[in-house]
Amino acid sequence: MKIVTSAEMREIDRVTSERFGVPTLTLMENAGSAVAEFALDSYPRAKTLGVICGKGNNGGDGFVVARKLRQAGREVRLLLLADPTELHGDAGTNFARLQKNSPSREAASGKPNGSLAIFNAWGEPAFREIFSCDVLIDAVLGSGFRPPVGGVFAEAIAKINAAAAPVIAVDVPSGADADVMGDQTGAIARADAIVTFTAPRPAHVFGKLTTGPTVIAPIGSPPEAIESSLNLQVITPKEIVQLIAPRPRDSNKGMYGHVLVAGGSLGKTGAAVMAGFSALRTGAGLVTVASPRSTLGTVAGCHPELMTEPLTETDAGSIAKEALEEFNRVVENKTVLAIGPGISRHPSTSDFVRDVVSKSRTPIVLDADGLNAFEGQTNLLNGSERTLVLTPHPGEMARLTGLGTAAIQRDRVNVARSFARDHALILVLKGDRTIIANPEGEAWVNTTGNPGMATGGTGDILTGIVAGMIAQNPRHVFLAVLAAVHLHGLAGDIAEESMGEHSLVATDLIRALPEAFRRLRAQAAEKWVKIGTSRRQPA
Repeated sequence: MKIVTSAEMREIDRVTSERFGVPTLTLMENAGSAVAEFALDSYPRAKTLGVICGKGNNGGDGFVVARKLRQAGREVRLLLLADPTELHGDAGTNFARLQKNSPSREAASGKPNGSLAIFNAWGEPAFREIFSCDVLIDAVLGSGFRPPVGGVFAEAIAKINAAAAPVIAVDVPSGADADVMGDQTGAIARADAIVTFTAPRPAHVFGKLTTGPTVIAPIGSPPEAIESSLNLQVITPKEIVQLIAPRPRDSNKGMYGHVLVAGGSLGKTGAAVMAGFSALRTGAGLVTVASPRSTLGTVAGCHPELMTEPLTETDAGSIAKEALEEFNRVVENKTVLAIGPGISRHPSTSDFVRDVVSKSRTPIVLDADGLNAFEGQTNLLNGSERTLVLTPHPGEMARLTGLGTAAIQRDRVNVARSFARDHALILVLKGDRTIIANPEGEAWVNTTGNPGMATGGTGDILTGIVAGMIAQNPRHVFLAVLAAVHLHGLAGDIAEESMGEHSLVATDLIRALPEAFRRLRAQAAEKWVKIGTSRRQPA
């Protein structure tokens, strides 16, 4: 799903109306209806709902919300932060509609009989009525606003933040700059959920503006109207669900690829095992783990489903450069090679890694110390001859680029995009909001995952999932990588639900993968797209 700027969103609305014939009043009606529906679905027991409105289009959305909630039989209290004479255009029209559609008229037509109280006198009587409601709807300032906020709007934001009720933000929390990718400053309303429209803005994806979901509701703009200069997208289940469709009844293991994991060393065998078993759990037909000869028993004893291949080792118990010839025989007829988990930084092992990556024409997923083997030698990394996927965390990315970790984190999107383009490869820059970039300069953002995944081995799990998805989808490699990253984070979110952040360990993700597949399919079938739904949902 494309990420657009606030200015581009305004242009999308204009094009939708002028070129595709959807009236702006209809767009506002659809937007307010979506917010009301989300509020009713998320808080079905709420009896009183307070709607705080500004005088612009965001306030106009709020007037529609209030009308729809009242029609649903709820007690609605609306605070207008302006004089009614200041309302113009679609906002003014919807305020008039709100006043015209009286509860008595709705009751006569057989609809539920709700109630409405409108306050536009700024003071304690209005505060008591509005901010004591069961749920608050923030429709004060939308994504067209530019900070700083002041005056009555700043006071309203302070009241929202002090209230005990959960808050649903319309479009964006009031006071936030929708185009900011990093931390926000100034007065910003808190939000337990956000309902925005058509496409997300950068702050929806990167801004950490809510503790709950951000819902992206379509309101009438056709895909042809949605254009963005950012060349940046967010992964949603609808784009990747095609890769986990039900299998034909006559399936056999040969149809789903053979993954070869090269890794492991004395004391780090578990990394290769986790990568291998993750590839199996993701659906690869066959998985072989090639590891130092002395570690083979450990690998074979972990999971009987894994096949093994012994490799010549160094005195330190890691794969030796001399293993290259035997490894070339092992890699024949494999669908994808995952190299790096637990492989160590022994000089001879690093030589082995560089030789394999430079000479092999099998698709490669490179991770961990496999990446570190190219510190100062990134000129050897080139994916133009075959698929090459790198999955560094920020520290490994710093070693590859020569930049500091802080510099990487300040500009994650552009760092990933530039490296992928310069080396003709797919780059997965791990972290909060993992970035996936391809050689064409496209960048995608993943919103699944949580801090509990900051534990040893989760990167090895990702390596296996990526390899497993590529093995099953060799004609759709980039989409397979997107699906793998999303599933990895979703499995982490599922594991966190039962294990908590502090107790989560890497193998919990493997156990959660079947549920991650099920949820991804279910989420893809939902009417609205939700991003960032991993923690603290509305109740």
